[in-house]
Amino acid sequence: MPTIIADERTIMRRVFWRIVPLCFLLYIVSYIDRANIGYAALQMNAELGLTSAAFGFAAGIFFIGYFLFEVPSNLLMARYGPRVWIARILIGMGVVSMATAFVQNHWQLYSLRFLLGVAEAGYFPAIIIYLTSWFRAKEQATVVAMFTAAIPVSYVIGTPVSTWIMDHVAWFGLTGWRWMLILEGLPAVIGGLLTYRLLVDRPSNARWLLPEERDWLEGEIAAEHRAAAGVRHLGTWRAITEPRVLYLAAIYFVYQAGSLGVGYWLPQIVKHSSASLSNVETGLISTVPYLVATVGMILWSRRSDRTGERRLHTALPLLLAGATLGIVALVSGPLPATLLLAAALTGFYAFKAPFWTLPGQFLSRSTAAVSIAAINSIGNLGGFVGPYAVGVIAKSSGAPATGLVFLAALTLVAFVMVLKAPISPRTVA
Repeated sequence: MPTIIADERTIMRRVFWRIVPLCFLLYIVSYIDRANIGYAALQMNAELGLTSAAFGFAAGIFFIGYFLFEVPSNLLMARYGPRVWIARILIGMGVVSMATAFVQNHWQLYSLRFLLGVAEAGYFPAIIIYLTSWFRAKEQATVVAMFTAAIPVSYVIGTPVSTWIMDHVAWFGLTGWRWMLILEGLPAVIGGLLTYRLLVDRPSNARWLLPEERDWLEGEIAAEHRAAAGVRHLGTWRAITEPRVLYLAAIYFVYQAGSLGVGYWLPQIVKHSSASLSNVETGLISTVPYLVATVGMILWSRRSDRTGERRLHTALPLLLAGATLGIVALVSGPLPATLLLAAALTGFYAFKAPFWTLPGQFLSRSTAAVSIAAINSIGNLGGFVGPYAVGVIAKSSGAPATGLVFLAALTLVAFVMVLKAPISPRTVA
């Protein structure tokens, strides 16, 4: 038995290093392409004559395109396979992002931001489902955490890279924000080509595994799916409208409202905490919460895998996020604000990996693919609501941090919802 365990670990270690780092890097690229409009605004708004409302609409319309095409995208992935479809998503994102560099007015900007959402739709759930083809349930929270750690890391990388390009690159008469979109869109196209070349749809196609290793891993995954007694297989429409799927979508909506509400406003909250901070200092301080959150989410997800417990590992991070967000508006000075925001973001990101194991507890793998897409698409509408709500409240109060009190209350409601979530398996009639 010890020899078998050692072989298992060797195989899974090889699978991990072959698959997860590539997915991690590609998700960083995709998230920078989604979020870099926030940095572009420093120059773009004046050049295009955008009002604050127009910019907010341009940023938010991305999520409308994402919402409308998320489920169709995942249905097409099931038809064409992860390698082809993930490559298509990345190449589409890169092309649209680079095209955005050439817009001349707000209508063109709206159109391309909407198309960027359409192009990216389906990417996150596609990767989540892809990972379940390679990793067993006991490893999935850790693997998903390593993949989704790309989100906070993208902020750490994107801030200095984006602002440096804007300040130092102005070739051929194009301003810095336009070159930023071009240069940051190009890696997505390259990444799509690499995905088509390097990604393997399933273990049985992996030439870098020995035949007996491929057979063992395929057998482990298949046996796990067969052993999932009580899970349900539903048609596409029922997979979307299943009450428990909609319940999880409501939880994820609140999560996205809180997480992205904090993310888009974090630099302004830090800046508002001390008027003496320069923009560079504000940017450097703003990266600290994301560094802390990255470590916290990985450690928490590994604990969830080690114990096999999912519900509390999903709920407790929301309690941490809600409690700390509610206090930010009461403190003064950059240090306490940064520490509280670091705790809040750690909670938000630690929630993510255990949460995505929940649909598989009551749905078959094929049904879960559609349901995860539905949860993600509905939840991403929170990415429009959260930042907008913070802005409305901040406008009336004069302090960005006061908007976080609203997000804190929503997050605590989501904490209770997770504790009450009906996720136990249900036997198929």
